[in-house]
Amino acid sequence: MLGLMQDQPLMITSIIRHAARHHGGAEVVSKTVEGAIHRTTYAEVERRSRRLVRVLQRLGVATGERVATLAWNGFRHLELYYAVSGMQAICHTINPRLSPDDIAYIVNDAQDVVIFADTSFAGLLAGVAPRVRASVRAVVFMTEPAHMPDIALPEGMDLLCYEDLMAAADEDYAWPVFDERVAASLCYTSGTTGKPKGVLYSHRSTLLHALAVNMPDVLAMRAVDRMLPVVPMFHVNAWGTPYAAPMAGASLVMPGRHLDGASLRELMNAERVTISAGVPTVWLGLLQHLRASGTRLETVERLVIGGSACPRMLMEAFHDEYGVRVDHAWGMTELSPVGTFNRPKAGNADLGRADMFRLHEKQGRALFGVDMRIVDDAGHELPWDGSASGHLQVKGPWVCSAYYGGTPGDALDAEGWFTTGDVATIDADGYMEITDRSKDVIKSGGEWISSIQLENIAVSHPAVAEAAIVAARHPKWDERPLLIVVAKQDQTIDKDELLAIYRGKVADWWRPDDVVVVEELPHTATGKVHKLTLRDRFRDYLVSKAG
Repeated sequence: MLGLMQDQPLMITSIIRHAARHHGGAEVVSKTVEGAIHRTTYAEVERRSRRLVRVLQRLGVATGERVATLAWNGFRHLELYYAVSGMQAICHTINPRLSPDDIAYIVNDAQDVVIFADTSFAGLLAGVAPRVRASVRAVVFMTEPAHMPDIALPEGMDLLCYEDLMAAADEDYAWPVFDERVAASLCYTSGTTGKPKGVLYSHRSTLLHALAVNMPDVLAMRAVDRMLPVVPMFHVNAWGTPYAAPMAGASLVMPGRHLDGASLRELMNAERVTISAGVPTVWLGLLQHLRASGTRLETVERLVIGGSACPRMLMEAFHDEYGVRVDHAWGMTELSPVGTFNRPKAGNADLGRADMFRLHEKQGRALFGVDMRIVDDAGHELPWDGSASGHLQVKGPWVCSAYYGGTPGDALDAEGWFTTGDVATIDADGYMEITDRSKDVIKSGGEWISSIQLENIAVSHPAVAEAAIVAARHPKWDERPLLIVVAKQDQTIDKDELLAIYRGKVADWWRPDDVVVVEELPHTATGKVHKLTLRDRFRDYLVSKAG
């Protein structure tokens, strides 16, 4: 016997319809590419999204076709999120920080038919356009006529203005209802170990993910909150915040391309932001600005940090100096992206300061809907004792089953688990801690050393701005940790003094063998340290030095 409840498909458009009807006056504030502040509401976003569907239809976009975006966080990008997926097309967000070769590859792989772009990417598009002419019919710049760039496009590829198109369309479109498993959006991995791979999200997976990240022990957004997503909308859908915020009725404050510490502090204070989310490098820049300028965050209550491990120093500094709570999260493109979040359980809510911050360093507990486990090299499950370290695997309704172009289940093992590529521990309370990427783990004398733990200790030194640990070849131990650091401005790093901070914090045999000071570290398109470049450069450093 089936239940006697209404059966309504889980549609992304139900989110913006709910926001327009029940939180219609909640603000969407955008700092535009040109620098001006634009204000709108969820009611207006919903109306313009329906108008945008008519634009897409006039451009010949059909069901299932891919519409690319090359844009910062802003109100027009938000309109595209809902219009494209709402008409059963697929919103393909492109990371502009990728190389032109990678951008051309993923546009061709996705067979995008239209590209919507911010004007700041005009030069990038001018170079890429001739290489994507096989599928792309038009480039639409997301601006007013007065700010349209003049670039040359290949014959047969139209150059169009977003607001001109919107002015010529109407908003009589009615949101359709269709199968909730229909594809909604497409994000590509950053391609650090090969060609980027596409992850294709559905309406169902996206809505369930938004519900999960709004739970009390995750983002817990409320209608009174004002969320500023620093994480870009071109990077895993800004961690789901463009869906989760309107679902809760929380206002969105969009920073556009203005992500330096001074710009973020000014926007956060002016717009009364209460919660924000981004990667550690952005928050390090904000912290340095606050300290140097003597300013404060007036309304921010919480910062969510993900993308890479958050140094303990960063958590302590925001908490102690500015009264801002830092929450640690973990995920990946293949998880839509959030898989775990770090908030206390009843049994550890009253821990002392040192133990609490040690707990906060972990990536947290699985969200409802996500299951996880760790396995050894043979695939045998390992215990949740906080010390056994193994390959992290996950499963759930917003976890990738196959990459774009593949067959469902291609990316899973025989038991339906997705292998993340991370090495982790899980303690008895279910708190997971990433100790390394599988490709970055250091195997010294047959034992594993966590590069992440060593990096977090290094950045606690007052002279260190950024740090990376890589495996360097060693004649006796196979591999040994090599510490590569960038000094803070006007600071000098003493190698012996830096290595001394590891005493008593890790086993002696974990301590790096040497320190290399460089002017800057290479970064990926998503802001992470590019370990592959460092490994290639310093793989033989210890061997050469010994010789």
